[in-house]
Amino acid sequence: MTEYNSTARDLLNKIESRNATIGVVGLGYVGLPLAVEKAKAGFKVIGFDVQQSRVDLVNNGVNYIGDVVDEELTEITKSKQFEATTDYSRIKDVDAVAICVPTPLDKYQQPDTSYVESSGSEIAKYMHEGMLIVLESTTYPGTTEEVLKPILDKSGLEVGVSYFLAYSPERVDPGNKHYNTKNTPKVVGGITPSCTEIASLLYKSVLEGDVHQVSSPAVAEMEKILENTFRHINIALANEMAVLCNRMGIDVWEVIDAAATKPYGFMAFYPGPGLGGHCIPIDPFYLTWKAREYNYHTKLIELAGEINNAMPEFVIERSMKILNSDKKALNGSKVVVLGVAYKRDIDDVRESPALEIMELLNINGADWVAVDPYVNSFKLDGQIYETVGISEELIQNADLVLVTTDHSDFDYEMIARNAKSIFDTRNAMKQYKDLAKKYHRL
Repeated sequence: MTEYNSTARDLLNKIESRNATIGVVGLGYVGLPLAVEKAKAGFKVIGFDVQQSRVDLVNNGVNYIGDVVDEELTEITKSKQFEATTDYSRIKDVDAVAICVPTPLDKYQQPDTSYVESSGSEIAKYMHEGMLIVLESTTYPGTTEEVLKPILDKSGLEVGVSYFLAYSPERVDPGNKHYNTKNTPKVVGGITPSCTEIASLLYKSVLEGDVHQVSSPAVAEMEKILENTFRHINIALANEMAVLCNRMGIDVWEVIDAAATKPYGFMAFYPGPGLGGHCIPIDPFYLTWKAREYNYHTKLIELAGEINNAMPEFVIERSMKILNSDKKALNGSKVVVLGVAYKRDIDDVRESPALEIMELLNINGADWVAVDPYVNSFKLDGQIYETVGISEELIQNADLVLVTTDHSDFDYEMIARNAKSIFDTRNAMKQYKDLAKKYHRL
């Protein structure tokens, strides 16, 4: 049984009685939903962000994240249960803080922990005895102990004694209608047993999902990498099967559907135009980078990355062949790209394969426009592009309709009836394929 000193007991009592004030650093796709849930659970919440525009939106009760309910944000900001600020000196007013900042890769595929480090430095300036700090940003094993802890220790406080530090990886699936921040199980690993227990109590007080404790932050960090590496590799297998099946004249979607009838030993993953989002295309390479420190080469992860990264080029090659069969070149052909977001029914374009596909369309001289009901504009090669509205005329005038995101808002029946030729990279139009003049899928 964990023994607590008086500082730990005081913090536990504050959490149990909902008298603790909670801080959330980073009000993006992870931080804002987490802050909202904590405020809904009865905690006073202060959100911290370097972007004044985000802070202003929050304080005005204006939502900008799809997984947050507009009315809930309005209610908790109006009641002052939740407020946002760019002033990090207010860290002194919180009892616990979650760090939910980006951890991107640089151009050399190496982790960039600068956002974590700067957040830690700001917290260290103002932290006080009896505080809990939880890192949620996805990162490589060792970040909490090797990067964040030394920064926080500069405060003069002792971890596990006068302050408490843990890692609990974010688990966010934008657009998922069933699992969200509130009901998704959490994994927590603290520097000391008391760190783990205090962090776990906080999450149990806020969330409906189970809280699974592990022995260290490194285990929790590695667990998160395993989750996304599992998907990364299995998607690569599906993509490789798609390329091979195309050469063999076999429908890969029919193959996967048939394999999925097996009730054990198989989990269906599906091919697509490439990987998008801030997790699956990026997270496995944190581990690839860290493995070099141990003189180990993560061959499978890197090979999967090569396969997935090659899919936009494969989509363009297939598009060329489809147009060639109509005695047309991609150069000068009118192409309608359906979908800019990286996945269905969201507005997130981070790492979207559609962006690379459109870049390749530019390189090959195509005359293209993009349609996306969730994305009004996007940046490509330093230029801002506006999406256009869909219409029968637009579809009829296109030499090729290229489905890159399977948004449920698209009228696929109308598209099937009006398009000259369709290349469906998401299998979005399978139920209408018999209506199409020419239908091709990945």
